[in-house]
Amino acid sequence: MIEILFFLSAFLAGVLGTIAGFGSSTIFLPLALFFVDFKTALTLVACFHVFGNLSRMTLFRQGMDRKLILLFGIPSVILTIVGAFLVNSITQSLLKFILGLFLFAFSILSMVKLGFKARPSNSNVIIGGSMSGFLAGLIGTGGALRGAFLTAFSLPKEVYIATSAAIALVVDITRIPIYLTSGFLEQQWYWYLPIMAVIAVLSSYIGKKIVDKIPQQSFKKGVLLMILGISIKFLYDGLSTF
Repeated sequence: MIEILFFLSAFLAGVLGTIAGFGSSTIFLPLALFFVDFKTALTLVACFHVFGNLSRMTLFRQGMDRKLILLFGIPSVILTIVGAFLVNSITQSLLKFILGLFLFAFSILSMVKLGFKARPSNSNVIIGGSMSGFLAGLIGTGGALRGAFLTAFSLPKEVYIATSAAIALVVDITRIPIYLTSGFLEQQWYWYLPIMAVIAVLSSYIGKKIVDKIPQQSFKKGVLLMILGISIKFLYDGLSTF
């Protein structure tokens, strides 16, 4: 039963992440933590993210902004490595608290100023790449922050999704080997991976089909409220352990 709920959470996160535009990991990681420990969730969600981003790059293959991929991707990769290696040095309760704090700040800021984005400059792209990469390596979710910087460039929707997916794919390919060599994923979880690959492709496809049929502002507010609720629980759990 737990496995079914876990896979349903993955499917829901894949669909919502594709529609909302800030990535499935922002939604799936906090949901996965209801079923598995932080390090296992970090690795499983990263693998799911790879499958999902490969699907998005295929489905939204109208074009990618290669300059943004390089400017954003290089600092993202470097700081992802730093963040991923720090995971073993921090307690899981503190990591969960940091995740809750990030999700709380992101959801509040996004609801107060829906459509928040940074100024379109090369320096901001490098800063955004560094910050989102570090968070992706440490707490498994940098897509929301990445989106705030990439949307500043007013890319066409298809180009934005493909460009963001390409950057996220490079980040995931960088951090997953570090997680695996650090022993974050035990062999008992390996059978989840092929099922998650199918779910990632299916959820991305369904998300693409309905992305233009749902009022974006109202939909994003609903997703952000869900993230806010989960973040409050993580903050409470984290504070109770200090």
